Amino acid sequence: MAKDRVKAGGAGRRRLLARPSAPGLLLAALFFGLSVTPSMVPRAPELQGVLGGVVAGIGYGLWWAWAATARWMGLGPLWRMPQPLRVALMAGAGLGLGLCLWRAAYWQNSILLAWGLPEGKASAPIRIALIGGAVFLILLLLGRVFAGSVDAWQRRSRRLLPPRVAQGVGLVVALAIFGTLIDGVAFRGLLRALDNGARVADGLIPPEEAPPTSAFVSGGPGSPLDWQEMGRWGRSFVSSGPDAAAIGAFWGGAALEPIRVYVGLNAADTPEARARLAFDEVLRLGGFDRAVLVVAMPTGSGWLDPGGVDTLDYIARGDVATVAVQYSYLPSPVSVVVDPTQGVAEAAALFDIIYRHWVTLPKEARPRLYLHGLSLGAFLSQETVPLLDLYADPIDGALWVGSPYLSEFWQMVQARRVAGSPAWRPRFGNGSLIRTMSQQGAAEQVDASWGPMRFVLLQYGSDPIVFFDWSLAWARPDWLGAERAPDVSPLMRWIPVVTLFQVGMDMAVAVGTLGFGHDYLARDYIPAWVETLAPEGWTPAETARLQAHLAGLVPR
Repeated sequence: MAKDRVKAGGAGRRRLLARPSAPGLLLAALFFGLSVTPSMVPRAPELQGVLGGVVAGIGYGLWWAWAATARWMGLGPLWRMPQPLRVALMAGAGLGLGLCLWRAAYWQNSILLAWGLPEGKASAPIRIALIGGAVFLILLLLGRVFAGSVDAWQRRSRRLLPPRVAQGVGLVVALAIFGTLIDGVAFRGLLRALDNGARVADGLIPPEEAPPTSAFVSGGPGSPLDWQEMGRWGRSFVSSGPDAAAIGAFWGGAALEPIRVYVGLNAADTPEARARLAFDEVLRLGGFDRAVLVVAMPTGSGWLDPGGVDTLDYIARGDVATVAVQYSYLPSPVSVVVDPTQGVAEAAALFDIIYRHWVTLPKEARPRLYLHGLSLGAFLSQETVPLLDLYADPIDGALWVGSPYLSEFWQMVQARRVAGSPAWRPRFGNGSLIRTMSQQGAAEQVDASWGPMRFVLLQYGSDPIVFFDWSLAWARPDWLGAERAPDVSPLMRWIPVVTLFQVGMDMAVAVGTLGFGHDYLARDYIPAWVETLAPEGWTPAETARLQAHLAGLVPR
């Protein structure tokens, strides 16, 4: 028994230090080289190196899995080759990878040119190669530890089971152990760290930040809601934005003070209780007496884009009330992983209590009711719209911005779009219920006038959070066809498996791109709100004037 353990230990060390498989390295080099081709968003050398190392590891892992399956089926070695041919192939792979790294700057600049931005600096191919190589080596070692675990459990299982059954059992046991370690230790530990950090950041109040002085916002004079319990983005929402004086000065006439209602996550224990607090605050501030009432869902952290809410206040000339409730303090991607149902419950509770009161008001005296959301907020808002229940007494519409790929509503609009319309700006039906927009404007060739409800979807063609899909691993997306968005590089090509990870990495860097990717600007919210609200007498000249006025005023 001791000898067996010694032999197993020696075999494990030999496995860790063994020469890598030449076919595996060929596939790894191919994946690495293809990963530096253009994607949706420009990538810094550091991120490109990480991406290259990851996809190289996947390429090597695919070969290992194929070879292991062949051995399990008794097929023997998949190929044998003389040493000179092996060396020649490895040299060719290295040369091809070097050529791709040399072209990386050109490919990345093709994205910047599509965005109308200046070309960037050389993309540091040596840095990409070093970072990618380090990541690949780490993944290779982890893979060999996993393979060693599979072998160890196979040897134990052979004492009781036939060889092939023992091989399957060894794989299953190793997968279970590694899955438990990753999910139960690494992944959950990371989530706990993110949760603690986000909780602290959400409650942090900078010394220069003071409660609002307006009596028309939550946390202001006379408000029963505690300003300190609103979270950092709730406090920012009620303390910022244009007041009646600023709006009136822009229009050259009288304007109303916009009403802003926000209920923080800590204000009550349940979604229903927080929705009730928000409803009571809307009633107290006279929100149902305004011309426009907007139910807005924030992102996972509780953030409402100033570019969206400030432009709304200007277009409505202050005669607007916006109500929102915080359902999390985590970034949207983490919020979805931790508890995706929490936001849906909050959105449903808030819409339900507002809508049930709204339908009881006389139609000629009640406000026009709209929904609004960005990113995860758009998804949650769409998830809670009971379209069939609205036909008896429809709301006036919605503006949803950057609808994420997990939105079934957005997927339906894409899948059922009018034949010939592009996936990045689809036409849906005759255009009487749903219209889509990008930074290039609205969809063309609308066949009908608006109906009683106006659902407007604004998305940038280069937004990976909107256009990501798991099928990118095995199928070319429609948005990469001949008619692609102007802000997507004409050099971008679909590559099996690699494109999935490219766009996945793009999602991590899609914010902060100023008018591209997932960073929506006030100038593009304005025509989208105009399409949604249909303000009387509005002209393109007023759109241009408001865009010029807000340029540089709305914080990002």
